[in-house]
Amino acid sequence: MIDRRSTLKLFAAASALAILPSGARAQDTAKEFRIGWQKGGVFALAKSSGALDKRLEARGVKVTWAEFTSGPPLLEALGANAIDFGSTGDIPPLFAQAAGGNLVYVAASKSSVAGSAILVKKDSPIQSIADLKGKKVAFKRGSSAHNFAVKALRTVGLTPADVEALDLGPPDAAPAFASNQIDAWIIWDPYYAIAEQAPDTRVLVTTEGIVDSWGYYLANGGYAKENPNIIAEVIDELAKVGKAAQANIEATVGEISAVTGVPEPIQRIALTRKGADLGAIQPLDDSILTYQQALADEFFGLGILPRKLSIADVFWHVPEL
Repeated sequence: MIDRRSTLKLFAAASALAILPSGARAQDTAKEFRIGWQKGGVFALAKSSGALDKRLEARGVKVTWAEFTSGPPLLEALGANAIDFGSTGDIPPLFAQAAGGNLVYVAASKSSVAGSAILVKKDSPIQSIADLKGKKVAFKRGSSAHNFAVKALRTVGLTPADVEALDLGPPDAAPAFASNQIDAWIIWDPYYAIAEQAPDTRVLVTTEGIVDSWGYYLANGGYAKENPNIIAEVIDELAKVGKAAQANIEATVGEISAVTGVPEPIQRIALTRKGADLGAIQPLDDSILTYQQALADEFFGLGILPRKLSIADVFWHVPEL
């Protein structure tokens, strides 16, 4: 099991770097840090402010950004060494690990308890989760919405096999939902906040009380091994950016809106959902390992994952500094 004492060094690691002799930092040789990000959140703020650029400037490391619409393609790129770092929900890392991607978990964050929802049309005959049986339900396979689908259907004794599940990411699911080509859409913020503004959209249920909304920061396994101090510094800086943003949420709404193009009223909804906290970045520990392993076992048991996984094998250990 993970040594909690070791993992709690995560946020102290970067601070310790300043007093380390230069030889102790020699193993970090990278000159580029490639981030994969999804629209919004602490990454939008770090990108806009240049916080990571400034933090890594002393190391001569250049930060570059690549935007993704969902977690699965982001982690595919991460595992293939096309990017070095990114953040997703709880399910994408399972699929990436099962596919043999070279990645490691480096930190965790707790998301809003109601940051995802199952949407239907206002005049839809679907009035409960049980009514989804036999209906066309869209969600991105391998995303956090996939977990929500499994857990929500289970509350009424159903499985994904009981619905016509359609593997659609936000760019495809949004127009399909708008044009009534699907009966229900399982989606996360800010796409959820955008879609729910349509007068003909109704929220069937949110994740609250159904799913523990964990998200993760992940790194390419080779990059993390060769550049552990860079990873520690980045996690530390993102935590600082997030905490400062959460302390002044109104200013943060405008800043993220300017980066993402999501209108401020929509961004405000997403950022003020129950339990939302941009600064909620925390080190890995045994409870998180247990949670993620249970997810992996569940998805393997359902035949969704092709093989049994050992999550402990891809939990990053903070280097001894």
